[in-house]
Amino acid sequence: MLPDPQPAGRHPWGDEPNPYAELGGESVLRRLVDRFYDRIDAEAPVLRAMLPADDSNSRRNLFEFLSGWMGGPQLYTQRKGHPRLRMRHAPYPIGAEEAREWMRCMREALDDVAVRDPLRGYLEVRLAQTAEHVRNRD
Repeated sequence: MLPDPQPAGRHPWGDEPNPYAELGGESVLRRLVDRFYDRIDAEAPVLRAMLPADDSNSRRNLFEFLSGWMGGPQLYTQRKGHPRLRMRHAPYPIGAEEAREWMRCMREALDDVAVRDPLRGYLEVRLAQTAEHVRNRD
């Protein structure tokens, strides 16, 4: 006999009121961002070349952006205003390959911090949409 399926969450990401809470809040998000940038440092030279030698500001910006984007504290907008993702990424040549590489690093970071479905699937779809949104090259 097959086990009963897991009950569906109240939201597409799970039972918590927002993805930020479902993820585990600040500490897990910080680990996710650090693992993401560690992956870029080690495995994504094209993306790494777009970052300053000291990527601490990039890490801070992504952490703060994702915090608000996932429904947590609006740290990025409090400090810098509207994210204006396309404008802020305009100086960098971002095509399909760069977007795919960004997503690969993010998927591996999600693996590293053990993000599971339904949150995992929800984040992958939304993050891929965001990666496509900042593309500025064919």
